[in-house]
Amino acid sequence: MKASVIGAGGKAGGEINLDDGVFGVEVSEGAIYHAIRNELANRRVGTAATKGRSQVTGSNRKPWRQKGTGRARAGDRKSPLWVGGGTIFGPQPRDYSYRMPRKAKRVALRSVLTQKGMSQRITVVDGVSAPSGKTKDLVSQLEATVGGARCVWLVDGGDQQLLRAGRNVPWLKMCPYQTPSVHDLYYADRVLIDKTAASKMVEQFAEAKR
Repeated sequence: MKASVIGAGGKAGGEINLDDGVFGVEVSEGAIYHAIRNELANRRVGTAATKGRSQVTGSNRKPWRQKGTGRARAGDRKSPLWVGGGTIFGPQPRDYSYRMPRKAKRVALRSVLTQKGMSQRITVVDGVSAPSGKTKDLVSQLEATVGGARCVWLVDGGDQQLLRAGRNVPWLKMCPYQTPSVHDLYYADRVLIDKTAASKMVEQFAEAKR
């Protein structure tokens, strides 16, 4: 599969062939769905909580006698039927995270990268840098090519000044190629990949030969 290249200074650098072992596989929409669902579940904090009738502050005294008043019988003011009473079956703190098989995650990653490649939304970055660490220097190189579109940039992680320059761009998310997010890649308008990271991704995520 071919992808366009951004060269030094943000100039177009032609095209490059990407390995079909990662960027040209059979797309599994089911794997993408389950990977996104897993990532979103693992991000949940799970701190929602309500008080039951045993936790609500109040008296245990019976508000009125059982018989003879004409009113419905009542045990205490903490009953869920009363205003200010406890909540019936309300949420309690819990862990929503669960484990997804590694092979299934890799199938999802290859599938979403293949989708982006088929729609010509993958760009390989070769030589783009920001030695000053300033955001404006990086944006000036990228805006002509990506035009402020929602981007995910898979980086090799060695250039700390580049990471510093990119962390404050609202439409750009930089993440290591070793731990890409299927959710972020799926909803990105453009995917940028370091040239060195693209070759290393083949070694790490390529579909095993049978």
